[in-house]
Amino acid sequence: MLSSLGSAGGKSAKPSFVSYVTPEEIKSEKEPSRKEKHPDLLPGEVVFCSASTVLKYTQDDLSQRGVFGVLLCTNFRVSFVSDEAPTEEMLFKNKLYGENDIPLSCVDNIYGDKRKLITGGLVKNKYPSKMIIHCKDLRVFQFSLSFSKEEDAKKIFQGIVHHCLEPKSLRCLFAFSYCENTSYPGSYSYCREHLVSSRSLGFLLFPVYFIVPKNVSDEDLTKYQGKGLPMWCWSHHSGCALFKTASIPLVQEDNVPQTYMEKMLTAVAHNHLYSVKTEDLSDTLPTVQDILLSYNRFKQFFLIDNTTEFWMSDMKWFSSLDNCGWLDIIRQCLQKAVEVVESLEKENTNVLIMEEGGSDLCCVVSSLVQLMLDPYYRTLLGFQSLVQKEWVAGGHAFLDRSNHLHLKDKVESPVFLLFLECVWQLQQQHGPAFQFSETYLTVLSDSIHVPVFTTFLFNNDGHRDSLLRAESPHTQRSPLNCPTVWDWSVQFDCKAQDLFTNPLYTEKPKQDTSVRKSYRPRHLRQLSLPSSAFKTPPKKGFFKDEADNLKKILGVKRLSRWMLSPSSDSPQTSSSVREFYEAWQTKPLDYHGLLLPCLDGPSIRVWMQRYLRWIHDVQILGGGPVAMLSKVSEILGEVQELQRQLDRHGCTLTSNHKGARPRAKTAAAVIAARSSVRLSSSFPFVTSRNWSFKPAIPTSLLQSLMVTGMAGNLADREDDGGPESLV
Repeated sequence: MLSSLGSAGGKSAKPSFVSYVTPEEIKSEKEPSRKEKHPDLLPGEVVFCSASTVLKYTQDDLSQRGVFGVLLCTNFRVSFVSDEAPTEEMLFKNKLYGENDIPLSCVDNIYGDKRKLITGGLVKNKYPSKMIIHCKDLRVFQFSLSFSKEEDAKKIFQGIVHHCLEPKSLRCLFAFSYCENTSYPGSYSYCREHLVSSRSLGFLLFPVYFIVPKNVSDEDLTKYQGKGLPMWCWSHHSGCALFKTASIPLVQEDNVPQTYMEKMLTAVAHNHLYSVKTEDLSDTLPTVQDILLSYNRFKQFFLIDNTTEFWMSDMKWFSSLDNCGWLDIIRQCLQKAVEVVESLEKENTNVLIMEEGGSDLCCVVSSLVQLMLDPYYRTLLGFQSLVQKEWVAGGHAFLDRSNHLHLKDKVESPVFLLFLECVWQLQQQHGPAFQFSETYLTVLSDSIHVPVFTTFLFNNDGHRDSLLRAESPHTQRSPLNCPTVWDWSVQFDCKAQDLFTNPLYTEKPKQDTSVRKSYRPRHLRQLSLPSSAFKTPPKKGFFKDEADNLKKILGVKRLSRWMLSPSSDSPQTSSSVREFYEAWQTKPLDYHGLLLPCLDGPSIRVWMQRYLRWIHDVQILGGGPVAMLSKVSEILGEVQELQRQLDRHGCTLTSNHKGARPRAKTAAAVIAARSSVRLSSSFPFVTSRNWSFKPAIPTSLLQSLMVTGMAGNLADREDDGGPESLV
């Protein structure tokens, strides 16, 4: 219309003004300013910095697609809040952080443009326009800061780098701010029936309470100066026991450790004439530094930035995993545990395991031994008790090994994760023997890097108690109370916690109390001081007197001639372990008795749920372990319903497996409640509701393979497949 009016007057129309703003900016000025989106903050959580219009890339391909939103950094997490409408609530939702949140302690590495590793410090020149965050739970986040304001982009980048990578004090961890604004019961979740307080002796590296023989005085204990004290772990029903220590007692010149060990054997062991076999783990297992190096190589195969990178690594996947040595370390730990089990079960020999420090591989081996021998520790409550007893009270340096504070003088190493890996191997080979599920172990491994729980924040009991008391706002009343990881209600609701229970678990059949059975000594797992069963009878017989005299004669010589175990790599040891395993295999399988792992190459597998849950390309829609678990749970639910109907009609079942009925709320019930969710092999961490179906190999990559002639030679590669063939 303007052009026609101008031509009517014979003159061309000229613009009356020039606009220096875009139509989008004009529209935004007319609209009311929207409040910047924030996640639901936890008690004590504060926002340090934020940036809007941040692009979060997807990992589907290299098309640089993604969603815009706000990127924030708080004193607890790095959080991305999408501008898009929220999707349907996830079935397995963590109350503390969401799928787009990263706890600060969970950040592993940060990369800038061209995958340049960021090591910390302020950015002097131009800040990177792209930021890639690798998480310790194997998630990968990619953000573009190009669309944000320059000042906001610089602040959010430097803020994330500073709070995630820079050295800090323990007081800066979120647990202290969180606990000051919440209340939790001030009780520990493990039994404390011990005899001596290590605090009264000045042993800050020891558990708060630990077991000593009655006839050992405090003066004797002070000679140890808090080091090299043999600690009782567990007693076998045959009378022998398992001990651990931080140093080799034989190198002591004053014979104090030998005298103490003699008194310990007298107090704990049934048969005082049993020999003592020593296992020096420092000579037979990798060091904590070797464990870290191997795991760092191993985890790189699961930190995938995009689909193309994944498929390029697929062709050499198996050989690369084998070369990093992580699976071999798992096998070595299991083999060493089997050797100790053989000494206790077959040879009736007391075993003393040792290493420098006594709180790393000693914890791994002693825990695995008890899992193999004692069915109580395969239950949910028993496993919790085992971790508290051997790891938390046992003085494992969780803070230093996790390196939450990013201190250069601390030795970081995933020792506790190595233990969980070994437990997973046992669980996969003997599923019905474990009450807890694979998901339980995966969540427990994730919780190590959530700076809220006191279970994983301190190096020992003394470290924890002193700091919590010092940081308490009511110092004169009681120490600061923080939750333990075992309070799962802090992270998950009841429906999600149902997935922690293994529906295939076979409970021990209930015994008929009317039938008297022969007495068999029970495992002395809860023994904290000699019980009445160990007390000397008031009247000694002839053989008892002679045994006491013989013990006095041979006592010193026996301790001076301790049995040193041969190396695990020796043919003698390998042959003995194999014979012990084969002899065990010939017996009927008892899920409530001794369990031994198969150590052959193919039997040691990759923990798929933990390492591949975030890689969409390897997921099996409607398949994988979850499909089998769901189907078996449905069958168990039908059996339970039939049982109820029979009970309703006055019928009773006399099966010995009556006690093995599934609980009212099984994993199948939880899955059935979300029937619209398309299950995948990564359930419950990832659902396939919004996944799109695409070719297995991206078209661009397939074309490049064909052009270079690689497509025709894939069958000739030394590896037959990648991770998707193992799911």
